Amino acid sequence: MKNRNLILYFLLGLNLLLITACANKRQIAYYQNLDQIANQENANGFESKIQPDDLLMIVVSAPDPEAAAPFNLEIISVPTAIGQTTQGQRQQQLYLVDANGLIQFPVLGEIKTGGQTKSEVINVIKGKLKKYINDAIVNMRIVNFKVTVQGEVAKPGIFTIASERITLPEALSLAGDLTIYGKRNNIILVREVNNKKTFNRIDITKADFINSPYYYLSQNDLLYVEPNKAKSNTSTGLTQNGPIWIAIASLISSVVLSIFIINKN
Repeated sequence: MKNRNLILYFLLGLNLLLITACANKRQIAYYQNLDQIANQENANGFESKIQPDDLLMIVVSAPDPEAAAPFNLEIISVPTAIGQTTQGQRQQQLYLVDANGLIQFPVLGEIKTGGQTKSEVINVIKGKLKKYINDAIVNMRIVNFKVTVQGEVAKPGIFTIASERITLPEALSLAGDLTIYGKRNNIILVREVNNKKTFNRIDITKADFINSPYYYLSQNDLLYVEPNKAKSNTSTGLTQNGPIWIAIASLISSVVLSIFIINKN
């Protein structure tokens, strides 16, 4: 009788363990409450802010090209070797934002860019140009916009973004998405705000983060995906097919437990 009770308790515990393991797989799915926010208006009018060490390409143009010329940096010729000959490649010079968030602009002098959005800087430059040029056009790009993804992703690395606008899911996709061992409910985002590092934790299993300040990334953002507890269980042979084997084992355990209880009665 004692041995039969021990077997009964063992089967009950095994069944509970397998059911719990299956339930934990729900932590893998993204956007689980998407229906709850599907019709919410997104108030995230995000535009990245310029930071020290950003490289800016700023081009001023006007109906009269000669009038705009003094307000543009020189285009330099960069030597490039092709076969046995050396040719020159024309390249636009760039503005480096200094530690105080300033750039030195031709004719206009010092301009504050750090902490400003691109559209704000363009409006400032246009305002200063009015005394020199009518109908000036100002185009600007952040040419070294990049984000870093580390941790439990398929392809960690530094990614340069040409569009200057990228979402957190897009950055994770560039890194090959999270591995089966990545914590989806506790992704760390390191972001510099006003020369201070901020640390933010994001749960991508809940769709609410889409309307958070962290859905769109800023240049130089760092994403770190922590390993989950299952990482330590890799030696047991649990793979991505684990849920199938868990379901089979749970079914067998339930059947054996039912037979055992019936025979006991």
